Amino acid sequence: MELSDFDAADDARATATARVWAEVPGWVNAIVTGRPFGSVDALASYAGALAAQWTPADLEAALAHHPRIGSRAEGADAAASASRREQASMSTAADDIVGAIAAGNARYEQRFGRVFLIRAAGRTPSEMLAELERRLGNDPETETREATSQLAEIALLRMRETFATPTLPEENE
Repeated sequence: MELSDFDAADDARATATARVWAEVPGWVNAIVTGRPFGSVDALASYAGALAAQWTPADLEAALAHHPRIGSRAEGADAAASASRREQASMSTAADDIVGAIAAGNARYEQRFGRVFLIRAAGRTPSEMLAELERRLGNDPETETREATSQLAEIALLRMRETFATPTLPEENE
């Protein structure tokens, strides 16, 4: 998709696009009504500034749509596809790492009452496990801030991927 298409889209299509980035209704609405942006950097700056104001309720709303790390996202919609891409490294993770992440997820959910959220893109399963174990030691307020920060990273990454123009291989002369 081109940014110009997003800027010109009707509200329903623009909303559907932005909801893939993060299912935070007020944030999505502000992005849709804030159009046109004219550049991806302008959109990212605006979206990032709004994300910096997310509340614990915003985090909870978004987490209702995120699968656990190590669980395959179900469905054929854009959000499920994004989750599968982001967690692709889990498909080749060693059984002991997968088991440790599953156990850590259970401890995390018991301690904090929500799924563990981390920007999985660009991280190995071992790195995600190390972060999970570290964050289990956080107090609830600190962990809410970290989880919200991770949600913002995921949202901005997904947003930029939406408008990434694939490059064609150069022809050999």
